[in-house]
Amino acid sequence: MATVNTYLNFNGNCEEAFNFYKSVFGGEFAYIGKFGEMPEGDGYSVPEADKNKIMHVSLPIGSTILMGSDTGGDWAPTFVQGNNFSVSISPESKEEADKLFNGLSVGGQVTMPMEDTFWGAYFGMFTDKFGINWMVNFETQQHG
Repeated sequence: MATVNTYLNFNGNCEEAFNFYKSVFGGEFAYIGKFGEMPEGDGYSVPEADKNKIMHVSLPIGSTILMGSDTGGDWAPTFVQGNNFSVSISPESKEEADKLFNGLSVGGQVTMPMEDTFWGAYFGMFTDKFGINWMVNFETQQHG
């Protein structure tokens, strides 16, 4: 069965926010990476202004994970404080990922179709017909 976590988006202050959350909840980041660490390709390069922004951070809290990132580049104009979160689904298989993505996105707006990513996941994003943002992330590679 898939697990569900909350994914928060920030307008350049993700690292500050997550350091605050960590100071309250305790623990350590399972991962923290910046846009400048992304491999460039397909005619895309990370703008200099975004290289130090957080691409992804995860903070385990009990049996859940609070995740987040900064918006930037093409995504920055769509940032709306108060609506800057997504429900993140971690399915147990690629088939379950497709089933959940295809089912939940009916009547909604796909922002990134399911595809293999540089971070070793099969990933996609959409906004459902009720205006809720979703991410589906199946880890195809084990991280050590």
